[in-house]
Amino acid sequence: MRGFFWFTDSAFVLYWLTTALHWIPPEYAFKNYTDPVLVAWNWSFLPLDLLISATGFYTLRLLERHPQQARGWATISLTLTVVAGLNAVSFWFLRHDFDLVWWLPNLYLVIYPFIFLPRLLSLKSQLLS
Repeated sequence: MRGFFWFTDSAFVLYWLTTALHWIPPEYAFKNYTDPVLVAWNWSFLPLDLLISATGFYTLRLLERHPQQARGWATISLTLTVVAGLNAVSFWFLRHDFDLVWWLPNLYLVIYPFIFLPRLLSLKSQLLS
């Protein structure tokens, strides 16, 4: 799980840094990338994505000293990750925009948390009983 968290949370921060600095080449940008409505839609993910990264990095920190607390934070981070990915994929689906450059990273966000969520939720339910 650590590797996935480091990769994903670092990628979110890197994505927003490259977006803010306008480093994404136009040929890799999504369709209508400069449309003000799509710019606002894209930037609307900033708080969610940074919250995912913050909870993910905090989880990694807790894993060293407080693994029981890390489970809860990992569950929150992974759940938010699914939400972010699913929201983006739903948007592209509704627009009939099937560009793998944008779909694959977002499908990754939807799918990878399910490697860990069932076990984390099982452990949480065991702790509560």
